[in-house]
Amino acid sequence: MGALLSELARLAEMAVVERSLRAEGFRAIAGTDEVGRGCLAGPVVAAAVILPDDVMPGVNDSKLLSHEERVPLCQRILARAVAVGIGVVEPASIDRINILRASKLAMKIAVEGLPCRPEILLLDAVLIESLQMPQVPLIHGDRRSISIAAASVVAKVYRDLLMESYDRCYPQYDFANNRGYGTESHYRALERFGPTPIHRRSFEGVDQPGLFESSH
Repeated sequence: MGALLSELARLAEMAVVERSLRAEGFRAIAGTDEVGRGCLAGPVVAAAVILPDDVMPGVNDSKLLSHEERVPLCQRILARAVAVGIGVVEPASIDRINILRASKLAMKIAVEGLPCRPEILLLDAVLIESLQMPQVPLIHGDRRSISIAAASVVAKVYRDLLMESYDRCYPQYDFANNRGYGTESHYRALERFGPTPIHRRSFEGVDQPGLFESSH
């Protein structure tokens, strides 16, 4: 019973912002978040989610959930959400415009991909200047907003599936397990085989992994 009450209290706290906005008259409240910003390979992926209400058991920052928890939770989010949008920005664009701009672009694409236009947008500590709509940036938003947390879960599961597909193309890099992040085995593969077409060449250690390792 104590664990249940604790979970209900956590969920209630995560819905404070949404409840406040609904009290002000907002209905279509979208949360957006991105994943993959720090990876050496693969795209940055964002999701935007509009939930029908403020009750979504199990929702949390995707980084605090295991893969086994995220996948069924993502399925529940997709089944209950009013609308879901996905934005993907590929490595070549990341190299061209930098990762911060690419992350914002992915979120913009996700929001614009929603089948209905949100009345207000909740974001994790950023603003998307090119989107003309009310926006609320929240520090640690993926732990303070149920809508942002739901978006983080959808984006994470979507990107993980992408990286699993890339693993079949480039098995020596173990993308199915490292998801493109800079693990020791990933750097060893880079040193041995060089970067693939899905690597971010502007990121330190991608083109010259040996130099990266010797500097640490």
